Amino acid sequence: MCTEIFTLLRSGRSDNDIQGQLLELVGFSNMDFLGDLISKRAEIVDKITKQSDYARAEAALKAKPLPGVQAVIQSEKDRQLTQRPAEVLLPASREPERYPHVYTSTPASAHTGGNLLSMFGSKYSLPVGTQREEFPDHEEITIPISKPAARRQTEQPVYIEGMDPLCRYTFRKYTSLNRIQSIIYPTAYGTNENILLSAPTGAGKTDVALLTILRTIAHYCSPAPSELDWPDESQRPEFVVAKSDFKIVYVAPMKALAAEVVEKYQSRLKWLGIKCRELTGDMQLTKAEVNATQIIVTTPEKWDVVTRKSSGDMDLVDKVKLLIVDEIHLLNEDRGSVIETLIARTQRQVESRQSMIRLVGLSATLPNYMDVASFLGVNLHKGLFYFDSGFRPVPLEQHFVGVHGKPGTQASNRLLNRVCYDRVQRLVSEGHQVMVFVHARKDTVKTAQALREFAMQEGTLDEFAPPADSPQFPGLSASVAKSHNRELKELFQSGFSIHHAGMLRSDRNLVEQLFDKGLVRVLCCTSTLAWGVNLPAYAVVIKGTQVYDSQKGSFVDLSILDVLQIFGRAGRPQYESHGVGYILTTHDRLAHYVSAITMQHPIESKFASNMIDNLNAEIALGTVTNVDEGVTWLGYTYMFIRMQKNPLAYGLSGDEMADDPMLGQRRSELIINAARALSKLQMIVFDETTRFMVAKDLGRISSAYYLRHESVEVFNQVMRPRMTEADGIALLSLSKEFDQIRVRDTEEKELKQLLKSACCCDVKGGIDSQHGKASVLLQAAISRSRIEDFSLVSDSAYVKQNGARIIRALFEIALSRNWGPAAAVALSLSKSIEKQMWPFEHPLKQFPVSPEVMRRLESDSGQLVGMERLYEMDSGELGALVHNHRYGATLASFMSQFPRLELSAEVVPITRGVLQVTLTIAADFEWSDRVHGTGEAFWIWVEDAENTEIYHTENVLLRKKEYRVPKISVFTIPVHEPLPPQIFIRAVSDRWLGAETVTAVSFKHLMLPQHHETHTDLLDLQPLPITALQDKCLEEICAKRFTHFNPVQTQIFHTLYRQPYNALIGAPTGSGKTIAAELAMWWAFREHPRQKVVYIAPLKALVKERVADWGKRLTGPMGRTLVEMTGDVTPDPESIRSADIIITTPEKWDGVSRAWYAREYVQNVSLVIIDEIHLLGGDRGPILEVIVSRMNYIAAQTGKSVRVVGLSTALANARDLADWLGIAKVGLYNFRHSVRPVPLEIYIDGFPGRHYCPRMASMNRPAYRAIRTHSPQKPVIIFVSSRRQTRLTAQDLIAYCGMEDNPRHFLHMDEWEIEAVLERTQDPNLRLSLSFGIGMHHAGLTENDRKICEQLFHDRKIQILVATSTLAWGVNLPAHLVILKGTEFYDAKSKGYVDFPITDVLQMIGRAGRPQFDDRAIARIFVTDTKKEFYKKFLHEPFPVESSLHKHIAEHINAEIAGGAIKCAQDAVDYLSWTYLYRRLRQNPTYYGVEEPTESGVNKYLSKLIMDCFADLEKALCVIVEQDFENGGVAVSPTPLGKIASQYYLSHTTMKIFSSRLDNISSNKRFCDLLHLLSEAAEWAELPVRHNEDLLNRELEREVPYPIGRGAVDYLSPHAKANLLLQKHLVRGELPCSDYVTDTRTVLDSSIRILQAMVDVAAYKGDVVNSLAIMELMQAIKQAALPTDSPLKQLVPEISPE
Repeated sequence: MCTEIFTLLRSGRSDNDIQGQLLELVGFSNMDFLGDLISKRAEIVDKITKQSDYARAEAALKAKPLPGVQAVIQSEKDRQLTQRPAEVLLPASREPERYPHVYTSTPASAHTGGNLLSMFGSKYSLPVGTQREEFPDHEEITIPISKPAARRQTEQPVYIEGMDPLCRYTFRKYTSLNRIQSIIYPTAYGTNENILLSAPTGAGKTDVALLTILRTIAHYCSPAPSELDWPDESQRPEFVVAKSDFKIVYVAPMKALAAEVVEKYQSRLKWLGIKCRELTGDMQLTKAEVNATQIIVTTPEKWDVVTRKSSGDMDLVDKVKLLIVDEIHLLNEDRGSVIETLIARTQRQVESRQSMIRLVGLSATLPNYMDVASFLGVNLHKGLFYFDSGFRPVPLEQHFVGVHGKPGTQASNRLLNRVCYDRVQRLVSEGHQVMVFVHARKDTVKTAQALREFAMQEGTLDEFAPPADSPQFPGLSASVAKSHNRELKELFQSGFSIHHAGMLRSDRNLVEQLFDKGLVRVLCCTSTLAWGVNLPAYAVVIKGTQVYDSQKGSFVDLSILDVLQIFGRAGRPQYESHGVGYILTTHDRLAHYVSAITMQHPIESKFASNMIDNLNAEIALGTVTNVDEGVTWLGYTYMFIRMQKNPLAYGLSGDEMADDPMLGQRRSELIINAARALSKLQMIVFDETTRFMVAKDLGRISSAYYLRHESVEVFNQVMRPRMTEADGIALLSLSKEFDQIRVRDTEEKELKQLLKSACCCDVKGGIDSQHGKASVLLQAAISRSRIEDFSLVSDSAYVKQNGARIIRALFEIALSRNWGPAAAVALSLSKSIEKQMWPFEHPLKQFPVSPEVMRRLESDSGQLVGMERLYEMDSGELGALVHNHRYGATLASFMSQFPRLELSAEVVPITRGVLQVTLTIAADFEWSDRVHGTGEAFWIWVEDAENTEIYHTENVLLRKKEYRVPKISVFTIPVHEPLPPQIFIRAVSDRWLGAETVTAVSFKHLMLPQHHETHTDLLDLQPLPITALQDKCLEEICAKRFTHFNPVQTQIFHTLYRQPYNALIGAPTGSGKTIAAELAMWWAFREHPRQKVVYIAPLKALVKERVADWGKRLTGPMGRTLVEMTGDVTPDPESIRSADIIITTPEKWDGVSRAWYAREYVQNVSLVIIDEIHLLGGDRGPILEVIVSRMNYIAAQTGKSVRVVGLSTALANARDLADWLGIAKVGLYNFRHSVRPVPLEIYIDGFPGRHYCPRMASMNRPAYRAIRTHSPQKPVIIFVSSRRQTRLTAQDLIAYCGMEDNPRHFLHMDEWEIEAVLERTQDPNLRLSLSFGIGMHHAGLTENDRKICEQLFHDRKIQILVATSTLAWGVNLPAHLVILKGTEFYDAKSKGYVDFPITDVLQMIGRAGRPQFDDRAIARIFVTDTKKEFYKKFLHEPFPVESSLHKHIAEHINAEIAGGAIKCAQDAVDYLSWTYLYRRLRQNPTYYGVEEPTESGVNKYLSKLIMDCFADLEKALCVIVEQDFENGGVAVSPTPLGKIASQYYLSHTTMKIFSSRLDNISSNKRFCDLLHLLSEAAEWAELPVRHNEDLLNRELEREVPYPIGRGAVDYLSPHAKANLLLQKHLVRGELPCSDYVTDTRTVLDSSIRILQAMVDVAAYKGDVVNSLAIMELMQAIKQAALPTDSPLKQLVPEISPE
């Protein structure tokens, strides 16, 4: 009202002229006020105009004193300045800044910046020349054509021929760019600046966007477009585009617009091979399609969903280089908050990842374009382009008509039709065509008929008639006659027509042609014509502005975007100089549309309305983890910019602004309030004291599925563990997403009908509530019911689309709560909505089965013919069943394709409370690409006997390539005593109804292991001083490191150093067990000075560490010698004989001690120390068992006692281990996990996500936060599973460092020092990370690089070390904080990710805590959320050690047979009675498959084990098994092959391969065949094949002389890799990576031993030729030369081939 009064007062009209209109505005009751307005007219106008001066207002604001006491400190110079006259200072502040690219037709507004601060003044009046006319029943405001903007001198048109070849060919159909495009071209195509283009509709903004797209493509073109020589312009230029390196995202506000943009860009860029695709709610893309697409056109909501996911789509998001947001002025509409979220998220990504993403905003003319430009991060001097209506290609005369009367009534609608007719008739009589836009399909017909009736009544129908003299008339009128659309035919006769999306495509095309050719004068259409089809007219009329919105369930105002789009269709550039646009609305909405279309109001932010959900999405994504980060995040929003400009609109007072200009306090309040709301709903964990926020499952699910927090509140209250389908639908309909649905009287009849015919479930509350209506529509959609009412059709589509999404969310919520029945119902309903069929209908309905056959399958009684029964029938029987023999084969085919799984499960107990389940999943159906697509997903879950609680859940994806290969899944589940009778394992298809398999696992014969934990309590003893050693030499050795033994060492000192008993020391990593080993060794040297000590460590890395440590510290002062025996190092026999200490691996000592009777030094051992003896349960455990058993056997045979000391972590079944080691009352120390010199705090964090790599990526930010929280200054080790992960983790940490004030805060050395280090470093990734204080450590680095990292970390020069798990064993580098990032690694054998052994996890977290520096240590373990409970249990309780000897028994039995220790089956059973396996068989019988735990049961099991083993060895020709009639048993004797296998430490299967294949060696390819035979040895099975190494192996095969094999080759086979590495060694070739260098070393270590065995096998067979050939191969490997090479190559390795 103020605006209108002021416009009248300021206008040039006389007082008398404006009195009448003013009287209408202020009313008769305010006559005095009217008199004042007229009398003081000039004064009022003058004052308000002055008030609107922004500069003066700002100066006044600055001069205003702030509240509170103020002291101003001024220098003399400052004081002189302020005492000068005010005029000197004012002009500078008055002159607003000019921006070069703000183009307006009125010079005054060119530099005002568009930021309107006052509701009065020149900026808010309507354009000059605006007329307002009053009629009895309506009012009309006419805004004249704005005059075209004058050209600036600097403006030059850009001609296509002057562009580079990339643009020239893309715009080849143009001669030049239009005026706006020419102005923006240098910035759009010549720079990477962010851009905001605000210009009228029809200004060619999509081509400006195309220029920015071409700029991005140019970065990835080879050659660069500017450098391409393009002589023949008739041919297209040849570019190579790196298509997989970038993505461009175009966010369009509507699906219709998205489709149009896709079509346009796809055709323009096809010549470059660029793919442009639509990604909207309707158009989903597969992962492969997304990867193959460069330009993705999407809607704001869809892109929000994509970028919300921390996993899966991150690769896509990371590749985005350009983000174009079209129609960005929608910020002030309801969907504006989504656009705000997207841009804020992108801006943060640019900063956090230091990645370049260009932002381009396109919009209609905006009033406050400066704010929007700031929001987009635009440089106002370079990237801000504003063009007012003077730049419209076809100027537009705008008419706004407001009809009096109550909106929506019949009278009002009649009046609307009358006013519409008057305008249309006037335009048609002037010879123009008119488009009348209405907002419902049936209104098109109604309006056209109403207009025709008015014309008939007034006798003007002839004016509308189609021109019969037109040459196109006969042909097109014939086409109309053929149409089946009755209304179309009728209306055409009078020159009217209709157009809407409900018509056939052919009819729509026909109507478009008729209008284009001028045969239709008036076209009544819906707004789809304005969006989808480019069909202009001289005049457009928008009849009515009430549109039905199914999301809100009510009529809403036609959006400004639609109005602008429709007005954009007015005026045909080729025919008329201008266009006319009418908007006919009700009087109450007149002012709204006038102000919105003429852009009188600044656009405000709608962000606050969705603040809670947006914050939840950021927390789930991991970008906001505390209140401070939340405050920063809000700083990127448009809301923040507008809060500073217009604080009152956002509830801020002037004082708040003055006190806190950056609104830090207000933003903090907003975040805290939102976080509290989320915390209350159990969506996040919010700690009020630390202000940290962590997403919970519920928050993550609601973010992923776009749920509103209000819906989550309802689900929390109503959802139950047990639900029926009816409960599920009732719960779904209560969702807040359906709150807007309105119940209208007109629909009641049809809803009642649907309730009766389509609803299978009870509708709670009836159809009178919106939830009842949602329930009816949902059930109608499932029942495929036909709906007549237009608004109901719209509501039904809305309910179905949202219902499918929300029910999926409910399914995941039920899974996360471990609610089995609720999960099953939700999944079933989800599939029902997608397939539009009920769960109780016949599953075959999902195939295209004829209705007749379906009726037969669903028999008359309502009973279905069950799937199980159908499976058993053949095609003939199926045909007979449905009375259609020819259809039998089709049905049989459908049955074979119906997805189903076969499940088989084995359960073994680990402890009394934990069972390990090995589940084998086999597909039992035929694959069809048409039916199954690229993959079939199944949900597997394990339920308790009552089917209430889920113990374990996982998702299995079957792909065509390997769906026939059974998948094996190993997982653990908790059990409670008394044991339930059974559990159920359920496999349910993710998308097929009725595809479900349930298998029951009975616990009837399950025997739980006996439970007796023996823990040693740590006694409160006085720490022993080192003088207790009573040996000067040893005291000196210790004094260099400590003066007193720690509590654990003090307690075990006497036993180890003073007594001869065997001992088992179980204590956590880091509690000083190395000293325990040294105490036992010093005892041995004191008691048996001439005998040897053997130290066995399970890993080479541990051996190397021990050799280096003891070699440096002990051997010199003690005067003892030490020798290392591993696969890498084999000392000569003399060194071994003279050594006092032998440090070795289990394999090496096993090999050496097999021939103990021939090796004196093996008999001369007084002490065997076995480190990490808990690894008995691992792959190499059997060897440890055999060694201990053999040492005890040797001691028994020689009469010399051998002391065995085992060192391990805390154990659950230490007593069994102690019994086996022969420890009685003294010698067993099994301390608890908590007994550590440095107390350890363990935190276990669960991470969602099925896919490994994205899940790992989502852990990087939490890892960085953990470092900043727990260890900002102290050293940190992050353990990862692979070399690639070390690199990726380090790169992400560097990115997070980049966001800090000091990016190198992890680096603790001077510039010159780090530069010197970097010069010595070879790996480029390591060089980068070291410069930020982050080291990397893995086997792929060179020895030198690894040593540099170890040294820098040890010296605390770098703070962080990212390492693979080998570091936990090999190098003693403790840290204050250890982060275990993921507990799985890629296992090439099973071609999937498997869990680290629990022992490895304990070893890694054991690295936390440095006794000399820390008083506490922290371990953070990041695991898959499903494994969280498992690790909680076993990281705080000791893990039981089981034997695995029964799985690898053949080699050890063979060695004993060859050595003569076993001559019959009874000997073998006696031999096994010495083992740890024998002890455990009774304690945990089910684990080993013992049926009854009695003496006879165990003997029966052992006898079977031995006989199976003998049979395997006999098959491999290693032993001869005979019946021993004398003793009534089985006798066994070794063969030469068995002895060879034992001597060379080879597998019996290798002997079998050699013996059978040596006869088939080809004489003309002997060298090649022998090389292949060598690579087939079973020993190579353990050679690691890492992820993607099959690709490297393929490449290598091309570079070696002999192909691996004929036919299909498995490049992931370790045997193939061994072959390639040997060949590469023979030709002295370059290896692709450092991993292969390490692997080659491993292969060469074993190859000579295997070849020596092969020579012996050939000699045994009497094959001289092959024996010599094998020796030649051995020489070739030793010399790294082929037999065909010159002999000189062996003498002079450097000699060149020439």
